[in-house]
Amino acid sequence: MALSCRHVWDRISEYIDDTLDPQVRADVERHLAQCEICSAIIDSTRNIIIFMADERVFELPFDFSKRLHARLDEVLRHEPPRTLAINPQ
Repeated sequence: MALSCRHVWDRISEYIDDTLDPQVRADVERHLAQCEICSAIIDSTRNIIIFMADERVFELPFDFSKRLHARLDEVLRHEPPRTLAINPQ
């Protein structure tokens, strides 16, 4: 069975935790072999889990938050407004 990206996203946790039914896991892996976006999402999710489990404390540079918000404001000023499409399913 061919899965859509949405079906893969709904199963990310079970895929990473290796708790999917073997057939569903095989379907997800077939999808991942073809879909760069879903593969990147899986890799990013794994990286976030690893990062969050790390007990080390990372000190942010002084004034980081202020500079981050200033940069975001600058980028957003140059981008056209976008509409948010909500697709209830």
